[in-house]
Amino acid sequence: MTSDSATAAQARTTGQQVARLIAAQFPEWARLPVTPVATHGTDHLLFRVGDDLVARMPRIEWAIEQAELDHRWLPVLAPHLPVAIPAPLALGQPGEGYPWSWTIAPWLPGDNPQPETIAWVTLAEHLAGFVKALAQVDTAGGPPKTRVQRGAPLANRDDMTRAAIAELGNRIDGVRVTAVWDAALTARPATASTWIHGDLDIGNLLVQDRRLSAVIDFGALGVGDPAIEAFAAWHMLHGESRQAYRAALDWDEDTWQRGRGWVLSIELVSLPYNYDRRPHFVSRSLAAIEALLNED
Repeated sequence: MTSDSATAAQARTTGQQVARLIAAQFPEWARLPVTPVATHGTDHLLFRVGDDLVARMPRIEWAIEQAELDHRWLPVLAPHLPVAIPAPLALGQPGEGYPWSWTIAPWLPGDNPQPETIAWVTLAEHLAGFVKALAQVDTAGGPPKTRVQRGAPLANRDDMTRAAIAELGNRIDGVRVTAVWDAALTARPATASTWIHGDLDIGNLLVQDRRLSAVIDFGALGVGDPAIEAFAAWHMLHGESRQAYRAALDWDEDTWQRGRGWVLSIELVSLPYNYDRRPHFVSRSLAAIEALLNED
């Protein structure tokens, strides 16, 4: 995974470059048109290849391991799951001035969930089914979550979470936030690690015919604490649908409390940097924190 430009922090990628890579490495797809799909992603750029394929190109160094991770594990997981996932068909290598490994996967049709495309309670139940199925897959050989990664032991994030609370000062209710964090840390740790997606946000779900049809973007994939999947409960579900998600998961109270801690830590740690840079992101994070504080 090296090239003359591999030390660059970011890779600029064009449709013409992707087309040359495909022609050189996968001649069976060389005649298919290449069309940019997502050219401003944080981690990856997407290029549709013909009607049925997508090239997923890491754009920054912290994402360069995902191509090989996806290629190794998504085909293993896919047969066990109730919805489609973008299991790669091919692993591309550096070339044509592009420095890293990349993948070609099936193009999965569908749109991100909206109130007019799926009922939120239905979405919650379908998503819980995905989480439970993923957690039941054999974890042998899977990459463990360590340090402060999503799904590692929650206590590993104590210092960074408390530092964020202190840095945010009166921009949050520090007393109530700390109480929720303390409660999460006193919950019994996970008794077993499972496969986790780790980023079940609305942008990573696809809906067709009023059903959850696919889960995408497995950048946080690994083996760790399943409580991280509570992220969905506070970022797109509300009230009845959040309760439906919790009921369908059938988690015990300790797992739910750790899940609340995961959401809280992720939001708090990101807020100091983003506070004056990304107002929409900040608004969403503060809304999730407020919902946590006001949970019945």
